[in-house]
Order: sequence, then C-alpha cells, then structure tokens
Amino acid sequence: MTRFISLSSGSNGNCYYIGNDDASLLIDFGIGGRTVNRRLGAHDLALKDVDMVLVTHEHMDHIRYLGGFTERFQKVVFATTELHKVLERHFCTVGKLGGCVRETTPGVETECMGVKFTPFSVPHDARDTVGYYIDFFGETFTVVTDIGMVTDDVVKYCSMASHLIVESNYDPGMLVTGPYTPELKRRIMENRGHLSNEQTADLLKRSYHEGLESVFLCHLSANNNTPSIAFDSARAALNSVGGEEVTLYALPRREASPLFIFDRTNP
Repeated sequence: MTRFISLSSGSNGNCYYIGNDDASLLIDFGIGGRTVNRRLGAHDLALKDVDMVLVTHEHMDHIRYLGGFTERFQKVVFATTELHKVLERHFCTVGKLGGCVRETTPGVETECMGVKFTPFSVPHDARDTVGYYIDFFGETFTVVTDIGMVTDDVVKYCSMASHLIVESNYDPGMLVTGPYTPELKRRIMENRGHLSNEQTADLLKRSYHEGLESVFLCHLSANNNTPSIAFDSARAALNSVGGEEVTLYALPRREASPLFIFDRTNP
C-alpha cells in the first residue's frame, strides 16, 4: 500500500510525501517542519520517520526548510552534483547538510531502501532543475514541477508512470491581463519559466497511456489560474485521448491534499 499526500503546492511552498510501511520520502521541503509534521500527523504519519528527501532545484519555495530538517534528523538528501554545489552555499542549507548529501546524475537510476528513482533534466531558471521518475516498490510516479517547456524527456518519463504530479501553473489570458510586471510575465512564459494549462494539456495528450491512473496538477498560480480552469483544461485533454477513467485532482496551495492510497494487491 502506497500513500501520497501533497503537503503544500505553489510559490508559497512545495512538499510532497510518498511512503509505505517500509520507506518514505519527501520531494522538496519548502514549508516548515512543524507544518509538515502536523499535516502528516493527521494521517498517523510522522516527519521523524521520513527516510529521504529528493530535491528538484534551489528556489526558496522548494528548499526553505530543508536545512533545518536535515540538521535535526540527519536524513539523506538526494540532488544532482551541480545542485549540491549550490546547496553548499545557499543560506537555507549552508553548513546544515553535513553527511546527508547523496549525489545523483540526470538519466541515471539511484536506489535507496528499495526505492528506485531517476532524475531527469527540465528547463527552468535555476542551476540544475530536475524532475523525477520514481519506482516506489512497483508504484510509479513522475514528478514535473517548475518547468518552462515540455521536452522529449518529460514526455518519456510521463509516459512510463501510473501517477503524474505535473505543473499547471497559469492561464495565459489571466497572466497577460493580470497585475504582474512585464518582466515577470515574460519570465513565467519563457521556455525556462512555468507551464501553462495549455502546455500541460498538450503534455497529457502526448504522454497518455493505458497504465495512467491519476494526474495531480501542482504549482497552480494564486493570481493567474484557478483550480477549476486548470482542472477543466486537463480533463478535456485526457478525455480527448481516451483517459476518461484517469483520476484528476488539482492540488491545493496552502493546505494538504487528501491522503491518496494506491494498492496493487487490492485493486
């Protein structure tokens, strides 16, 4: 039985939990440890029992509280070699990772406690941003957040997973007519920015396969998107390629999602 919870998703902070009775991990650590522990505790889980953290990139909303967690619990932190160089100097993590560092290479599988995962490079305006393909004891996830454009690798790894955690950041019309500065609008829409609802819909069409069970839309903008707009765009895309039965959920920004349980032994 595999558990998935989005503990927070958006520019306010990002953190996702995947676990079972044998191992557990967090993807990014952008919210406070007490908040993580409280949200896990609602499902009889505890932060101290998390075994590892997989880091996507160094932006604050993804690593703000990573240093405090590793300093307290001494759990391993997986990131690419280049990203670890950044973390060594970043004020959130400098001097706090110690012996927790484990280096990964894009395109190369790593295994820890029976969990297998492969980072893959994605375009974003950070040093070495990656997505993750995770084989969690046979339950497969692909995580793609903070990405400016869809690449062949993104389609490849999304096509391999049963569960997608994929960015659907903004509605183009809302962004263009919204309050952001022209510079920030360009940054978001450029190829190293974020995915629009339309880009995410196109990704779902290109990567849909019969083994796809669920799609979780993540990192929705508070100002340039709504859960209903993102959901409707993704739902139409999935339905157009035969994915009517795929579970679709727009993850909340400032609170935890429900607990999702996947159990291949009891379909």
